[in-house]
Amino acid sequence: DEYRMYYKGWHLEPDGCHARRLHICLATSPDGKRWQRPEIGLFEFEGSRANNIVFLGEGEDLKGCHGFSPFKDSNPACPPAARYKALGASEHCKGGLFAMVSPDGLSWRLLQEAPVITLGKFDSQNVAFWDEIRGEYRAYVRDFQNRVRGIRTATSKDFVHWTTPEWIECPGASVEQLYTNQVIPYPRAPHLFVGFPTRYTDRGWGPTVEALPEPEARRLRAHTQPRYGSAVTDGLFMCSRDGRTFTRRPEAFIRPGLRTTGNWVYGDNYQCWGLVETAADLPGAPDELSFYVTEGYWRGAANTLRRFTLRADGFVCVQAPAAGGELLTRPLTFEGARLLLNLSTSGAGSLRIEIQSAQGTPMEGFALDDSPEMVGDALDYPALWKNPGALAALA
Repeated sequence: DEYRMYYKGWHLEPDGCHARRLHICLATSPDGKRWQRPEIGLFEFEGSRANNIVFLGEGEDLKGCHGFSPFKDSNPACPPAARYKALGASEHCKGGLFAMVSPDGLSWRLLQEAPVITLGKFDSQNVAFWDEIRGEYRAYVRDFQNRVRGIRTATSKDFVHWTTPEWIECPGASVEQLYTNQVIPYPRAPHLFVGFPTRYTDRGWGPTVEALPEPEARRLRAHTQPRYGSAVTDGLFMCSRDGRTFTRRPEAFIRPGLRTTGNWVYGDNYQCWGLVETAADLPGAPDELSFYVTEGYWRGAANTLRRFTLRADGFVCVQAPAAGGELLTRPLTFEGARLLLNLSTSGAGSLRIEIQSAQGTPMEGFALDDSPEMVGDALDYPALWKNPGALAALA
């Protein structure tokens, strides 16, 4: 009865060079809004076990700790001792991705000494999950292709033996540098995959970068590595029906923000892996989707997360001008006797709907003239016709 957030406890000096060892920590929440650090007591840190550390990696190389990405396994054949699983690289990201398991999400161990996925460049967050629709585990990992950061995907039946990671495809999308991928089955429609990759853009040194916030800190980081000062990151959205071919939107899903206070920094605006359904703050409003985004990278004693909210199923939309517009869907099949719409109109705007045959001919009783204007704002607005009960005949 709680949400769990796993995060990297780490300290990186402002020069971008000196760091403390990694610790994997746990925060919990009853509602996705208020988070706390429980005292778990598994590991000693600075003379005390009163902390929330749950994993330190295995061996001298700290196998599994870098990019540690756990999930609760919903595979019905999963043994209780491995109910939680995770992928992660070693501290220096050498060798490949290692698999970890846990009975409770707190006490972790390596599933085997050898890495389970070796093809890729793993100095990022690489994720895996159980795909309940296709009955297999699926992983998404980072790699380089012609010096461009990109995403590969692999599948497994047992979380140990994986197929050779293949590049995902994004037809029509421009070539962009993608760091994290954050792909998951969408909880409200698990046959669909949604992803929130981080886009990396090195602007190069010049007047534009010099005018960005915190120029002195930017120049300090650039002494270690020029791109630490000249690159910026923002968040994207993509979706897929098969897990391999994605529609990737070119517009930023998460952008840095106002110049004076925004996150115009390489390392900010990374969207965390996972979506949480949270109660809306507006009384009577339907639940929202919450997701969490990094800010404060390189700066201060700690990184921070900010919670963003989204209308359910509201990743993209079609919007008509006041003069009107038209949307034609692909042919589809359905069950039941109702068609529910996620719509939002202005007071003067409206929507009408027509059902056509695959050849484009209006179905009797479901032509546009049979549909009264629908006005309102709802996630599940019942489509209206003069005889709405007749819809079941078309199932």
